[in-house]
Amino acid sequence: MVGFRFVASLLFVSVSLLFPPFCLGIRSLPTKEIGAGGGSLSLWSDEQFRFDEAPGYQNGNGCPLKASNRSSSSGDPSLVHIAMTLDYEYLRGSIAAVYSVLTHASCPENVFFHFITAESDGASERLSRLVKSTFPSLNFQVYIFKEDKVINLISSSIRQALDNPLNYARNYLGDLLDSRIERVIYLDSDLVVVDDIQDLWNTNLTGKSVIGAPEYCHADFTKYFTDRFWTDPTLSQVFKSRKTCYFNTGVMVMNLVKWRKGNYRLRIEKWMEIQKTRRIYELGSLPPFLLVFAGTVEPIDHSWNQHGLGGDNVRGICRSLHPGPARLLHWSGKGKPWVRLDSKTPCAVDSLWVRYDLYNPFKDRLKG
Repeated sequence: MVGFRFVASLLFVSVSLLFPPFCLGIRSLPTKEIGAGGGSLSLWSDEQFRFDEAPGYQNGNGCPLKASNRSSSSGDPSLVHIAMTLDYEYLRGSIAAVYSVLTHASCPENVFFHFITAESDGASERLSRLVKSTFPSLNFQVYIFKEDKVINLISSSIRQALDNPLNYARNYLGDLLDSRIERVIYLDSDLVVVDDIQDLWNTNLTGKSVIGAPEYCHADFTKYFTDRFWTDPTLSQVFKSRKTCYFNTGVMVMNLVKWRKGNYRLRIEKWMEIQKTRRIYELGSLPPFLLVFAGTVEPIDHSWNQHGLGGDNVRGICRSLHPGPARLLHWSGKGKPWVRLDSKTPCAVDSLWVRYDLYNPFKDRLKG
């Protein structure tokens, strides 16, 4: 019992240190903690996806005026633009991610979400209704990503989930989003933001940098590519004049003006074409980004991507938080918090995700 109390106390202190008080941009909050929910995500029907309506939110003092209507604000460059994919498999994570952003934003009404859905799902309208019912005041737009743009370029990877065409939608944001949008934050659906997103948005992309992301220069960069790549002098020389560092593509600030002008979508696609014939990497959509951008990324503080909380890509074993402050927690890797919670096998870090989980499988039944 003493050991249990010690662990519980330690966890409380850790959470208190990691998470600052909710920002004053939020005016109303739940009166009780939201639980993990339950149910299977495999049925992919509206009946399986019931979410509590998120608390109301409004801008704090000092926020710039937002556009007067939603149709004009979708391309308003003064707003904070966030792009995320949206599908049934990761919907619960997406909802939690959106809620976390709004919870900690100083100017939540000035955040605009761009949700990318798969054409093959045929569910963009239903997903849009689910988002609207959960966040009635949310500024957002849903885009349909035609998977035939990329399906023939995808090579099998070490984990089937990584082969989902939506993982490659980030490559096409320059084409999908309004041409007036000059920059966007891309976020994966398996993370929560625990600080003001405005701070990440204000990242200055200096010089020729097209994207900004936390870099990890002590990681073994060679493991992201096969021996065939490193032993081929023509291929490996792409890194010859660059100081290459690993970065995670699940959190990026992207300059879409430079992206479009430099035709970076085509540069990524060319490496994917080489992969189809030469097999130069094993890990889905990440290596093409490394091939194009590693060594040219604007470094962002590591606190903006505490990644790897889902464990490795094969076993998904539990991992603890990295030392230092955290402004964004990312369950990259095989293990997802909502899956582990539902299967009654949570990791300790999953308790930090639960507070943003709005999933309520019994919502409609409780009304009667």
